[in-house]
Amino acid sequence: MGSATKKTWFLALVVSLGGFLYGFDAAIISGVMNYVTPEFNLNTTQQGWVPSSPLFAAMFAMLISGRISDVIGRKRMLLIVAFLYAISALLSAYAIGYHMLWIARMIGGVAFGAALVIAPVYIAEVSTASSRGKLVSIQQLNIVLGFFAAFLSNYYFNETYTSGESSFLTVENVWRWMLGVELIPAMSYFVLLFFVPRSPRWLFVIERDDEARKVLFSLHGTQQAHHEAKSILESLEVSRKNHDKVSIKDLFKKSLKYVLVVGIVIGIIQQVTGINAVYYYATSIFQQTGIGTNAAFLSGVLLSFTTVAFTLVALFLIDKLGRRPLFLIGLAGITVSMLLCGYGFSKATYQLTGEKVGQLDGSMQQRLSAQMDKVYDNDIEFKNDMKQVLGEKTYAKNEAVILELATNMNPVLVLIGILGFVACFAFSLGPVMWVMLSELFPNRYRGLLIGFIGFLNGFSSWLVTQIFPWELATLGNAKTFYVFGTIALIGFVILFKILPETKGKTLEELEAELIK
Repeated sequence: MGSATKKTWFLALVVSLGGFLYGFDAAIISGVMNYVTPEFNLNTTQQGWVPSSPLFAAMFAMLISGRISDVIGRKRMLLIVAFLYAISALLSAYAIGYHMLWIARMIGGVAFGAALVIAPVYIAEVSTASSRGKLVSIQQLNIVLGFFAAFLSNYYFNETYTSGESSFLTVENVWRWMLGVELIPAMSYFVLLFFVPRSPRWLFVIERDDEARKVLFSLHGTQQAHHEAKSILESLEVSRKNHDKVSIKDLFKKSLKYVLVVGIVIGIIQQVTGINAVYYYATSIFQQTGIGTNAAFLSGVLLSFTTVAFTLVALFLIDKLGRRPLFLIGLAGITVSMLLCGYGFSKATYQLTGEKVGQLDGSMQQRLSAQMDKVYDNDIEFKNDMKQVLGEKTYAKNEAVILELATNMNPVLVLIGILGFVACFAFSLGPVMWVMLSELFPNRYRGLLIGFIGFLNGFSSWLVTQIFPWELATLGNAKTFYVFGTIALIGFVILFKILPETKGKTLEELEAELIK
């Protein structure tokens, strides 16, 4: 590995730390809610809004951050992102009530919405064609490492507090430490960004050619830098002559139609196959199989390991095998995995025998006597009967125990389905979407277009997360997973026809090829 290559790897690692903070921020909240809910006396709507408010803010940040970075530069935008992450961690840790907490979380949402869009753009703009895929994929690896680090951090604080070993952790402050610890990576990110140069392609777009050449020389050496500079200037020749300004109406240019359609399809399909629903509700999905709460948490750990392992697979294959095969193989695997989950749940029956009812507490035993030995072949009917007999609140509190006792199914099928889904997502839709979005669009429009697709991606993510609990309650487990499987299948058919291959070509070669 030459010094120039080492430098681009260093830049990719630093810039994609925004992804690590996103993963950390998204996952840390699951451990926090157990403490915050009773402390601030949150109702169910508020319990939903605290975790989902950053996703809501992120959508709008994605929409405008690409365009802002076209004006002020990628580096300056990333410094703002790191600063907002730090502010969010600090305010969350010192939140004095519900409103302060969700506002602080929303500031973090603005930061990660912008980071998810700008980091891949910056990395693509400093990389060579041969290594661009794996360098942009580092962002996805950092996201899943952030998830994993948050899980371990929550586990540590939770374990230290509940074991009584710590004198400074109390029920009032343990969640504040969980949230506040994010300040450490956020400040590290802010400091490291000062060692990152401005994007050479952005410098050429704003006609600071000498500065751009200097950055290219320091990154790629004289020969490669001359070649890159020549092709970048050729791609910008027409717009420089006409002094074109980029505006929102450029989204509808005929020449951009093909890349925009591809971008929209991959941006939406990445989320509507259900990845966030699986991550955010992993524990409750596994509880539905009747394997119990502890086993469900352990399955969650297995989920994180699988994600990290298969994201590394993507890193090795993306510049060898290419973007198109990885994306399509992954999407086919996701279709099969989701349909397998649906099939697993469709075969489940639910029955509370006298012996099993005897394991519940006294008041529930009396109320459930009429339901004893009744066999249900559908989860909706079973849950609705339980809610009617026990009341919504009592059932919600004891759902994991009741399902563990009543469910008769093959949980291995669902576990294989979920792990298969996560593995396929981790080597395909997760990293490949961001790589392709950073490559599809012309230099001048990249910030604007990736921001627009990022907004659609964020909106899809937020929507799926919001409606998933409703789907489980209304459609039932089996139909919910059949829906995700069908969506993945439709996505596969469309992308099989339209998805281009972008590996091994410079951004300027792709622009000449794809802009019809």
